[in-house]
Amino acid sequence: MNLQAVKAIYVFEMSRTFRTLLQSIVSPVISTSLYFVVFGAAIGSRIQEVDGVSYGAFIVPGLIMLTVLTQSVTNAAFGIYFPKFIGTIFELMSAPISFLEIVLGYVGAAATKALAIGLIILVTATFFVDLHIEHPVWMLVFLVLTCISFSLFGFIVGIWAQNFEQLQLIPLLVITPLVFLGGSFYSINMLPPVWQTVTLFNPVVYLISGFRWSFFGNADINVGISVAMIFLFLSLCLGIIWWIFKTGYRIKT
Repeated sequence: MNLQAVKAIYVFEMSRTFRTLLQSIVSPVISTSLYFVVFGAAIGSRIQEVDGVSYGAFIVPGLIMLTVLTQSVTNAAFGIYFPKFIGTIFELMSAPISFLEIVLGYVGAAATKALAIGLIILVTATFFVDLHIEHPVWMLVFLVLTCISFSLFGFIVGIWAQNFEQLQLIPLLVITPLVFLGGSFYSINMLPPVWQTVTLFNPVVYLISGFRWSFFGNADINVGISVAMIFLFLSLCLGIIWWIFKTGYRIKT
């Protein structure tokens, strides 16, 4: 394992975050604060509690997941796409490092950024609602696994994308709608039976449900199933990345 190479990629990607601090850190926090203000004032006044939890506290896990999923995919996708765009990926591919070390550097940096933003939003939420986390260790486990798995997915998107439009396509038109329809602002038990069944085909539902369980001790879906779905998605992304480097799909041409 060439740890120096992993460190070089990781440090370079993390330094880009500090050069764009306003866009990378401040903007997501402000956006989330606006969600609290809007949803807390508009909906919170009408829905007092959901599953015995105040509505303001109930939406916290969903808001964190909304930002973490989007940031994980976006950061990882842009991190690997930019070397493709300017042509430096060929230097990376010809260097004496393996695909595993490349993935560790880029995905590790993207996951770290998303994790930091998620924790900052969690702290920010405490200024708006009274929040108590029943299972803090499991909360961190869900958060870390989500950051890693969706950073891997973002890495795949960055390799697949051939222009900046495609780079933004998945986060805007796939990830964000899935999160909104995945129970981030409501319990799926509030839906009619038919729509509850349809919602179960949304993979994000399992992430949000498990993450919300770590906060309040109740979930729409069995926690074991949520954990299994995360590892299934993680394994699928790893398999696709292995295939990409094995075949050279969109990285050798």
